[in-house]
Amino acid sequence: MNAATTMIPQANPGAGYLAQKAEIDAAVARALASGWYILGKEGEAFEQEYAAWLGTTRAIGCANGTDALALILRGLGIGEGATVATVSHTAVATVAAIEMAGATPLLLDIDPDTYTMDAEELAAVLGDPPPGLPPIRAAIAVHLYGQACELDPMLAACAEHGVALIEDCAQAHGATLHGRKLGTLGAASAFSLYPTKNLGALGDGGVLATDDFELADRIGAIRQYGWKERYISSMVGVNSRLDEIQAAILRVKLTALDAGNARRRAIAAAYDAALAGGPLAPPARRPDAEHVFHQYVLRSPHRSDYMARLKAEGVGTGIHYPLPVHQQSAYEGRVALGPAGCGETARAAQEVFSLPMYPELADEQVERICAALRGLAG
Repeated sequence: MNAATTMIPQANPGAGYLAQKAEIDAAVARALASGWYILGKEGEAFEQEYAAWLGTTRAIGCANGTDALALILRGLGIGEGATVATVSHTAVATVAAIEMAGATPLLLDIDPDTYTMDAEELAAVLGDPPPGLPPIRAAIAVHLYGQACELDPMLAACAEHGVALIEDCAQAHGATLHGRKLGTLGAASAFSLYPTKNLGALGDGGVLATDDFELADRIGAIRQYGWKERYISSMVGVNSRLDEIQAAILRVKLTALDAGNARRRAIAAAYDAALAGGPLAPPARRPDAEHVFHQYVLRSPHRSDYMARLKAEGVGTGIHYPLPVHQQSAYEGRVALGPAGCGETARAAQEVFSLPMYPELADEQVERICAALRGLAG
């Protein structure tokens, strides 16, 4: 990389603001001028618009994606005395949410091609739970990097054993399975609205969705101290509210989400072509699903070398995730693992890395990245 070459960052949330600056600034001004900053008209409108876009009956804004998962578990009555199965190859937030709700996490392995939960291992632990754990009452399927888990057998296994299937869609806004948007297939779904997500706020935010009106009403109360009547707690609750400014921003950004996802897929197709015949394989896609490429993830035992070569060409990269949850000091030795022992998870963590991926990448930047990818074959 010569001195005049600007590094292309792996993520650039500021570009998303600049792409809709006038509309976002107007929305923020509108929210500020309203004089109402928590659970007001902007939040209500965002919830309605998000539910309509997703294709579900109810959406509930909250403070962040971690809280969205924890609120779903609380709403389902899943806490102390219950186990929740999920994966270790995920943002630690997934596991943190389980423990926030008071439940016990059980961490399962992944399919090595898509990095999502091993559906066979989930079925195995539901049929023959590991000894010494509370009953498994829920499974959190993480739709990682922008595409669906192998959800059909998971839903079947959960239905057979009376277990709630919760979708973690933090990285899958707009992804589909069998033509249906992810987040509409399980008992409820959670979305992070962190600034780098496909739909990102300019601060923290989260939203959850469900077709169960009673569950939605319970969660709506739990997110604000258990209030159904102001200042009167009818149940134990928390404080997890999406503020009006972020809701106003998200309403603007939601209008560009489908186009942004289409741009991500176009960038991914360009990367695919640049990798053809080279040492690195493009990410696997499920044939019955539509990927929205929150991340474009490559894999190699020579990861450090490839990342260094790309950096030398002005291409930033990232690692999602460098250390599985079960190997992190806060969890190692105290969280239960499934029978596979998360072997594929540990191997993936040593090899995966991510290319720049966001809709605001200019064509010239995409071509620079593609040229650098073609150069890896040399």
